[in-house]
Amino acid sequence: MCPLVIELKSRKSLDTVVCVTGQHREMLSRVLDGFGVVPDYDFSVMQDGQTLFELTTRILGYMKGLLERESPDLVLVHGDTTTTFAAALACFYLNIPTGHVEAGLRTYNIHAPYPEEFNRQAVGIIARYHFAPTERCRDNLIREGKPEGSIFVTGNTVIDALRTTVRPDYRHPELDWASDSRLIILTAHRRENFGEPMRRIFEAVRRILNEYKDVKVIYPVHLNPEVRRAAEELSGYERLHMIEPLDVVDFHNFMARCYMILTDSGGVQEEASALGKPVLVMRETTERPEGVEAGVLRLVGIDTETIFRNATGLLESREEYEKMARAVRLYGDGFASRRIADILETL
Repeated sequence: MCPLVIELKSRKSLDTVVCVTGQHREMLSRVLDGFGVVPDYDFSVMQDGQTLFELTTRILGYMKGLLERESPDLVLVHGDTTTTFAAALACFYLNIPTGHVEAGLRTYNIHAPYPEEFNRQAVGIIARYHFAPTERCRDNLIREGKPEGSIFVTGNTVIDALRTTVRPDYRHPELDWASDSRLIILTAHRRENFGEPMRRIFEAVRRILNEYKDVKVIYPVHLNPEVRRAAEELSGYERLHMIEPLDVVDFHNFMARCYMILTDSGGVQEEASALGKPVLVMRETTERPEGVEAGVLRLVGIDTETIFRNATGLLESREEYEKMARAVRLYGDGFASRRIADILETL
């Protein structure tokens, strides 16, 4: 949302108030600092071991006070997080219009990704305006009965961020360490992959490292305690560095300089396709099928052998690699924030 916040604040006709819920403080602060965004409200909801029940009810309570105090004409929420769902629900209870940025992404499997698929479908029911990244997202919303006049295809604001974050003169010690290798970026943190699925993913990574001596892996480990415990299985490999989460500038530049990406993330799929980096998506479903159809993303699931076999193909076949290593503008051209702001000024 940071590129959109910056664009909205540049419009004199709009009075923009920024609220964050304050989850994963270290990760949040790096993003805000990187874009120079200062929140007007910070709920600081993070507590050790909190459940989705506790997180949702706390956000609801804080949102009630904020909405009654500010009395906004419109609240914008983004994507599929618990913050997004709870904020939209609070607006619904107070009869305040909601605009959904990154609207219309669907797997239509309520448990994958969990709880994100529920969150975005629920917000889709509540939202008055839907800012869809792609035509496919628009079609999803129309099939669900959303009024066509409420849907705007804008591209995704995450692509806007790449216009300012990827830098030709970027340097980092971890990239210097990996400069003599083919670098794989690994991200794994989805709730539905906790437990056995994550063990299978990590086993595939170990097999890749054992088989290919010219490969190095960098794994920015999410701050979720369960992810950190699981990641201990990857300890002891000289050619694998587990590092602290990266801020958005660092992460985008790491992706721009890697050989390929193994991920269970959503947004990474969009960013990597724009950067021309092959992505193996370690999930059973994806809400971004455009990249799969274009051949720049590959849905490989959570089976160790399948992940390993697909990675092997990209490491051994130059032809197969080059088919995937293509920069494509599937999810936006970098000007989604401008389009959304233009639309808001006319509503």
